[in-house]
Amino acid sequence: MKKLVVASAMALACVSLVSAPALRAQDSSQQITIQNPQEFNAYQQASTQTDPAQKAAALESFLETYPQSVVKKAVLIELIGTYQGLNQPDKALSASTRLLQIDPNNMQAIYISVFIKKSDCQKSVNPQTGVSNDPQTCDDAATLSQKGLAVPRPADMDDATWTKMTEATYPVYHSAIALDDEVSKKDMKGAITEYRAELMLYPPAETEKVGQGLADTLQLAEAYAKPGDSQDQVQAIWFYARAWNFAPANYKALIEPKLEYWYKRFHGGLDGLDTVKTASEQTLFPPASFSIKPAPTPIEVVDNVIATTPDLKTLNLEDKEFILANGSQSAKDKLWAVLQGQLTPVPGKVVNDPANVLKVSVTTAAAPAKPKDYVVKLQNPVACGAVPEPPSELHIKDAQDYILANGDKADTDAMGDDLTGSPARIRKITIEPAVSTISVAVTEDAKNSQPPVADFIVNLKDPESCKDAPAPGDEISTQPALELDGTYSTYSPVPAANGRQASAQIVLSDGFLQLEKKTPAHHPPAKPPAGHHATGL
Repeated sequence: MKKLVVASAMALACVSLVSAPALRAQDSSQQITIQNPQEFNAYQQASTQTDPAQKAAALESFLETYPQSVVKKAVLIELIGTYQGLNQPDKALSASTRLLQIDPNNMQAIYISVFIKKSDCQKSVNPQTGVSNDPQTCDDAATLSQKGLAVPRPADMDDATWTKMTEATYPVYHSAIALDDEVSKKDMKGAITEYRAELMLYPPAETEKVGQGLADTLQLAEAYAKPGDSQDQVQAIWFYARAWNFAPANYKALIEPKLEYWYKRFHGGLDGLDTVKTASEQTLFPPASFSIKPAPTPIEVVDNVIATTPDLKTLNLEDKEFILANGSQSAKDKLWAVLQGQLTPVPGKVVNDPANVLKVSVTTAAAPAKPKDYVVKLQNPVACGAVPEPPSELHIKDAQDYILANGDKADTDAMGDDLTGSPARIRKITIEPAVSTISVAVTEDAKNSQPPVADFIVNLKDPESCKDAPAPGDEISTQPALELDGTYSTYSPVPAANGRQASAQIVLSDGFLQLEKKTPAHHPPAKPPAGHHATGL
């Protein structure tokens, strides 16, 4: 029942981003004759350059001078290869696009375009939401991939060469379509279909080493794990186990918590997981007979935990939330009687913590050593970065006007003369936008929801200045890292809906942040002055 946090599984895909392999140029056997001597000489001079950068510039110059040349296609093919060698993907993409304008079915141009656009799509994925910030690029890669899958074999290409070409390109096309379904269209059913189609095209050994096959094995697991009609926890477990078997050691540490989470969630414990790992090492796809015994019902699980845990305070936050969401009323009451009023850290991902108050300190001429502190609610809570910049503390009238314009009337009225009196009697007014509530996603379900949802709401005892408060998407841990603490106050069950499991929203009061403790810099001991000898004592 324990739920663990891991980095985005998209990370493993990054290690498979290698240079796009070159494909044999189509129609390379055709003999082309340039009739114009000047054009022929210019082509010869450009194509025989030995320096790649100079060659690319010369070929581009040739195309500008002879835009309708009979060797335009050959020049563009040469440009693609040259730009690949120079590691200039944007220019390789430009040359590929121009080649497709004159040869729409050119497999090399389609493949290079898909490879580069797919890479750009992967880079555009927001690690917090799993959604692309550039869906058009993802869509373009998928559209070109569909086209690549439909291109017929050229009449002058033999079957062996065509087979070799499709073996290299088709898996990438299916991968690009799957990625678009997953991070742009949010169509997990479509993503699953395409990832499976891709993986079926690889020789088994290609999915057992770092590369796109292994990365997309993990992506298939992620797609199966996403909430919705296409969710299949048994399939997710299999492909997480398969990816774990062959991932490098540092990625095993990222995959294993998810594998254990989903296995434990479905089965109720970790017994038997090693058997799944062993079976998934032998074959990419699970056999038809593969199954995992389902866990007891949530109420049965909760009753067992309550009965076998001597001190319910020792349960982790995820387990406590699970009990409050899924247990019988008597189990919930028993746990809540132990928790209510108790202090707890709240590690998780910040979902929301808007600036909703102003911390105001007023120093008057009459009492310069005793500033008055106020907390003024903002009329319109916004993200910390969107709060209008407060005036300088010495611009008294501007500060008063700022507070009146943005603050809640009941709170501004409570400031009395400190807000409406003559600026001459006030030495300074310090204003700090601050947050008084931090919403956190603690459980794996809450973090995996799109968008993430908060299952723990912490109301702070004293507002925290925006400069010190965590931002949405930040991970909160425990000391010596940034830690958020609060006292259990209330909770509300949230019924299962729209493919999401039942959950509980837990509210904590008197919250406070403990800022990250920086490790002191290590300074080597000073050398003794010349002539000084250590005593050894």
